[in-house]
Amino acid sequence: MDIRIVRADITTVAADAIVNAANPSLLGGGGVDGAIHRAGGPAVLEACRALRATSLPDGLARGRAVATTAGRLPARWVIHTVGPVFSRTEDRSGILADCYRAALAVADELGARSVAFPLISAGVYGWPPDDAARIAVRTLAATPTEVDEAILVAYGRRAQEDCTRALAELRD
Repeated sequence: MDIRIVRADITTVAADAIVNAANPSLLGGGGVDGAIHRAGGPAVLEACRALRATSLPDGLARGRAVATTAGRLPARWVIHTVGPVFSRTEDRSGILADCYRAALAVADELGARSVAFPLISAGVYGWPPDDAARIAVRTLAATPTEVDEAILVAYGRRAQEDCTRALAELRD
């Protein structure tokens, strides 16, 4: 799988699927989650409500992933995953890596060939962006998948630099 980095708003990235750094309720929120729900329109929220009414009555567990329509987004699907809240006293990096693995597994089930990822947990969940980038790159590179292209979408300059550095370290 090819991993590339773009500096952009994930809601504008054309890919088969985009990954939403969701909250467990799946009903929208701040950051990437809120942006995806706003840009995707009511179809995304309706699909999430349907999941909550059927297979996910208690919400989505951290490290798991599920897909919905992308609504008005330039993607076919949104793959929702819930990352861990950063902790200085407990190592939750395995859960963060699980988010990327689970999203790729869902992408494989859907037949998605290109998937755009934000830096999961690096926003309101407080994960240090440089470490989030390192975990993202290493997990994407190590996970067997049928996905041809993983696009790491950096929202700002610092995130782009962190992703670029993590990818360069992997290739060294």
